[in-house]
Amino acid sequence: MLTEYIEAALESAKYEIIEDEEPYYGAIPELEGVWATGKTLEECRRNLKETLEGWIVIRLQRGLAIPPIGQHRITEPERRLMANG
Repeated sequence: MLTEYIEAALESAKYEIIEDEEPYYGAIPELEGVWATGKTLEECRRNLKETLEGWIVIRLQRGLAIPPIGQHRITEPERRLMANG
């Protein structure tokens, strides 16, 4: 589930060249705030994947929804309270 979501998100990424020390810029339009730069396109892709992974972790930790990418979804497992005794 997680790997497929990340792959689908990266496939939807948009890249462009900007005037910067790291001229390659990539973003995933469906996921607000998920973007990265790099000195090469490959570095930008690696950085974007790391950014996406961190973004997913933070959203799960905070109980925030993660938008679907096409048919791919990440849902937080139900939290169950365990009674002692």
